[in-house]
Amino acid sequence: MEALKEQEKLSDIAQKYKLSPRQISTWKRQFLDGAEGVFSTGKSVKSEEQNEKDQLLRTIGELKLENDF
Repeated sequence: MEALKEQEKLSDIAQKYKLSPRQISTWKRQFLDGAEGVFSTGKSVKSEEQNEKDQLLRTIGELKLENDF
């Protein structure tokens, strides 16, 4: 989190946690590359739920039409 906030130098953070600055940079890049996926999962769940709801409504409509016929 400290590396993401960029309030301290990377070298200071690395020294504080006894890590390589390169390792911290790698973790930061991996997090930023994958962060979009974390927040987009809610959308896919909604779309799956919406698809299921749409399918059920179509089925109800078809059954109603058959009963009316």
